[in-house]
Amino acid sequence: MQPRIAGRGLRHVFIRDMVLAASIGVYAHEQAAVQRIRINIDLGVPESPEAGIGRDELKRVVNYERVANSVRRIVAAGHVMLVETLAERIAAACLTDIRVQMVCVRVEKLDVFADSASAGVEIERWSASCPPEAIDSQ
Repeated sequence: MQPRIAGRGLRHVFIRDMVLAASIGVYAHEQAAVQRIRINIDLGVPESPEAGIGRDELKRVVNYERVANSVRRIVAAGHVMLVETLAERIAAACLTDIRVQMVCVRVEKLDVFADSASAGVEIERWSASCPPEAIDSQ
């Protein structure tokens, strides 16, 4: 069960399995060539009563196309040593939308080990207006 904010529903806006070529890694061979990474993002957005059922308007929701474009820009910005750093940058960009209360970002290198599908990191970050202790886990 996904955590929720006390007294409100939580909408999850997500991007799954975005595969990009990235300049990432600490080793010389990683710095000499791009490698495939997979990114998954889950944004927790509280639903408010004024959102209104049936209001079919893009302006009232988090636009996942903007999120995807932001991720592409971050990855294309230049070499990053650590997947952790890349995940933090993506999370920070997602949290600039004041409607986003929680973000979970997973960054995986896809071609690191021949005997594994991937290696990477997953982080969860909260906006300052909704710290984790405000969560009702019921």
